[in-house]
Amino acid sequence: MRLGFVMLTHTALDRAAQVARYWASNGCPVVIHVDRRTPAAEHDALRAGLADLANVRFSPRHVCEWGTWGLVAATQAASSMMLAEFPEVQRVYLASGSCLPLRPVGELQSYLDQHPRTDFIESVTAADVDWTIGGLNSERFTLRFPFSWRKHRVLFDGYVRLQRRLGIRRRLPEGLVPHLGSQWWCLTRQTLSAILDGPGRAAYDRFFRKVWIPDESYFQSLVRIHSTNIESRSLTLSKFDFQGKPHIFYDDHLQLLRRSDCFVARKIWPQADKLYETFLSPEAASQPRAEPNPGRIDRLFSKAVERRLTGRAGLYMQSRFPTRERENGRTAAPYSLFQGFAELFEDFETWLSKSAGTRVHGNLFAPDRVQFAGGVGIYNGCLSDSTALRDYNPRAFLASLIWNTRGERQCFQFGPDDAQKITEFIAGDPNAQVSVITGAFAIPLFRSNLNFGIIRTEAARLQRIESEFLSVLRAPTSKARVRIWNLAEFLENPIEPLQTIVDEINPRSPHRLSEVPRLVDLTGFGQFLQNLRNQGMKPVLMGDFPVNGPSPTSGRRARSKQ
Repeated sequence: MRLGFVMLTHTALDRAAQVARYWASNGCPVVIHVDRRTPAAEHDALRAGLADLANVRFSPRHVCEWGTWGLVAATQAASSMMLAEFPEVQRVYLASGSCLPLRPVGELQSYLDQHPRTDFIESVTAADVDWTIGGLNSERFTLRFPFSWRKHRVLFDGYVRLQRRLGIRRRLPEGLVPHLGSQWWCLTRQTLSAILDGPGRAAYDRFFRKVWIPDESYFQSLVRIHSTNIESRSLTLSKFDFQGKPHIFYDDHLQLLRRSDCFVARKIWPQADKLYETFLSPEAASQPRAEPNPGRIDRLFSKAVERRLTGRAGLYMQSRFPTRERENGRTAAPYSLFQGFAELFEDFETWLSKSAGTRVHGNLFAPDRVQFAGGVGIYNGCLSDSTALRDYNPRAFLASLIWNTRGERQCFQFGPDDAQKITEFIAGDPNAQVSVITGAFAIPLFRSNLNFGIIRTEAARLQRIESEFLSVLRAPTSKARVRIWNLAEFLENPIEPLQTIVDEINPRSPHRLSEVPRLVDLTGFGQFLQNLRNQGMKPVLMGDFPVNGPSPTSGRRARSKQ
C-alpha cells in the first residue's frame, strides 16, 4: 500500500518544503497547494527548492480564507491531482504546511496496512454534538453565508439576523446528513475518488459553497455516504483552546509530543528548530512506539485551558487582572486573623509562633506602619511597610503577602483602630480563619493614663467600628471560618479556644497545650466598664463583668489539667 500526502500551505514555506522533502524522500508522493494570496516569489522559490524530487507536484492555486469554500476547493484540486498523477497511491493523507511528522513514514504505512479499508476522519453528527465553540452549529447548514466572517463581519452578522427574522431555511441535498469534524483526514483511494467523481458532486458543491466553515463538514459529511468503514478520529494531533483556536507547539513541547504516539502534529511554530531536527532525523525511528493515543495528553491540555480561563488561585497579574468577585480564589493559601488576643495576652505573637509553628505578624493594617514579623521594613516579594502603598490597594497587598509566602501559614493581628477597607475582602475569603475576642479593645484604654473623657469617646468609636466588623463577619455572604467570643466568655476558660485555634493552624501537632500565654492584669476592669456606663457610654461587646467581684485573672498563667 502506497501513501500520498496532500499539503495545504500559505506561510512558512521553508518549513513546508522541509516536511515535503522528508515525505517524498521516503517514497511518498506529495501534492502541494499554495494559497493564491501567497506572493508569487515565495511560491516560485518553493517550487524551485523541490524541483529535484520527481514525486512532488503543485496543484492549481485557490484563495484559502478561513471559513470559506476556498479551503475545500484547494483540497479537491490537490486530491484530484494526487489520484490522477499517482495511480499507485491507495491512501491520501491531508496535512497543512505547519504539520510535522512525529513518527517515521514506515510506521504510518504499517499502521494503515493493518486497517486496509478504514477511513480515518473525525465525523460527528451536527444534530447531536455541539462542535462549534462560540459560533454557529446546525445553522451553518440551514442558513447561507456569502460573506466572509473575518473581512465583512457586519454584513455576515446582519445577513444571519435577516435570515433568522424571515425564517429562511436551506433544503439539504437528498440523502445528506450533516457531520462535523477535524479538517485533517486520511482516506482510502476508493472513498476519496467516490467523493470527487461521484454523480452528486455538483449538487453537494453548490450546497457547501454557502455553508459556514465548509472544510469542517464537506468531507466529514460525504464520507458517511461513500465509506464502508469509518474510524471517527484524526491521525493528526491537533488541540484547540477554549476560543476554538489551535494550540501552537514549541520546542519545550518535545516530550509532550512524544508521549502522544501520534503520527503527525499540528500546529508547529516555524521557529521550533529542535522539534524539526528531532522528528525529521533518522534517529526518530529508534523510539519505542505504541497505539496513537492523544488522550494521554488531554489532561494537560484541560489543565492548560483551565489555567488560561481562571488563572492561579490568589495570583493577580497585569496581563489578566480579573473582574472583581470573579477571581479564582481571593488568596492562594489559608491564613489567620486575630482580633483582641494581643490586647489580652502578653507577648501573644511569640507564644503563637512557638505553639503553632507559624509566622505571626503584628497589625498588618495598623495606621502608622505595616507591622511585619520581626519588625522588618521589607517582606517577601518586596512588600513595603509603607501604609500609603498598602492602602492604595489593600486587597492586592494581602493577596500578594499570602502568594509570596506560600507554604508557610501567615497569621496577623487586627483591631478596630486598623484600616478597615480590607474587612469585606477577608470575610468573603474561604482561606481566612478569623478569631475575634469582642470588647478587648477596651483593655489598652483601661491600662492607659488618658483623661477619662477621652477614653469614653475613644471607647465608643472603637466599639462602633468593631460592631461593623462583626456585622460583616456574620453576613450571609461571609465565607471565612469565623469564631467569636466576648471577653468575659473567653476568660472563663481561655485554654479551650486557644487549643482549637492551634489545632486548626497546625493539625499535625499532636500535643495538647499545657499553658496559655500570660494574661494582662485586669484587676479593676469591671469597675472601669461601670465608669464608662456612668459617663453615658454603654459597653456591650465585653460580656458580663462583675463590678466588684474577683477578677477573672490575677496575672498568673492559667494552666490546664494534666
